[in-house]
Amino acid sequence: MLMLPVPAFVALILSYLALRTWLLGGRRLLAAFLAACAVQSLGVALAQGYGITALQTVLPITAACLPPLAWISFRASLFRAVIWREALPHLAAPLFCLFCRIFAPQTLDTVVAAMFAGYGAAILASLRQAKDLPMARIAAGGVPATIWRALGWLLIVSACADVLIALAFAAGQPLWAHRVISLFASGSILCLGVLGSLPDAAGAAEPALPAAPDADALVEDQDIVLKLDGLLQRDKPYLDPDLSILRLARRLHLPEKRISAAVNRATGGNVSRYINAWRIEHACRLLREGQSVTEAMLGSGFNTKSNFNREFARVTQLSPSLWLKQNGSVAGASAQI
Repeated sequence: MLMLPVPAFVALILSYLALRTWLLGGRRLLAAFLAACAVQSLGVALAQGYGITALQTVLPITAACLPPLAWISFRASLFRAVIWREALPHLAAPLFCLFCRIFAPQTLDTVVAAMFAGYGAAILASLRQAKDLPMARIAAGGVPATIWRALGWLLIVSACADVLIALAFAAGQPLWAHRVISLFASGSILCLGVLGSLPDAAGAAEPALPAAPDADALVEDQDIVLKLDGLLQRDKPYLDPDLSILRLARRLHLPEKRISAAVNRATGGNVSRYINAWRIEHACRLLREGQSVTEAMLGSGFNTKSNFNREFARVTQLSPSLWLKQNGSVAGASAQI
């Protein structure tokens, strides 16, 4: 009976996720990351499960491609479209591994583990420092940050797996090394792929932003907030579940960082919370008109009930059901959760 090694099974799943992500459009960097994970798992399967030991020479170098791809996908998914001249220096990671393979093979395991841990830590640090995620859908709430935070930790876990594999081989226990590869390392790569394929891992595709005016010509923070309020009141873009800070920036003809900084200094909160406050106000109007909580949620630009409930409680200090009880018998009697 033909048995399929665990890494080969992981490669099949990741190949499917990469193809699906590619066909969805607008997420090609994530598709490339998933495809690279699939190729890595396939290489491990062929080397460990089918005895093609010649691949052992190449696998550390291909593995070194995964952390830079994860980092570039992360930046392009949540912050801004990739600028290739900024991405090209990350080719140094696999090239340095190739150098180590040729001239210092004894250092290769340590170098690869350090790359996984370093890029994972960089993702976590970026998320901790970021006030806003310009490319993320505002309606997704904290989900995109949570997905990428998990991906950052999984890169660190993969580094630990590489260390365990190296220690097992150094101790003369290749069987244990193969078990770690099959379960620990393959499981980490699979989780990386599954998380990377989730819809909220990437924001909506955005057209190019017009050139921003000179800094001296920009209005003061309060004027930017007034312009934003005017746009929100007039066109109601907050009703779009795919709204992002970049889309607001395009409508206002201002850089997204300028809008984010203005809202932060003028209100003490970030753009996501500011937009969600408008959405909650609109949802309250719908509830007063007799719509159900679900109808009000979907009609106000939210697409997940957890995010809606959290933001509703933040803005009104009440749950939707309790708010209904306290705000009119007509709305309370006709709305159903």
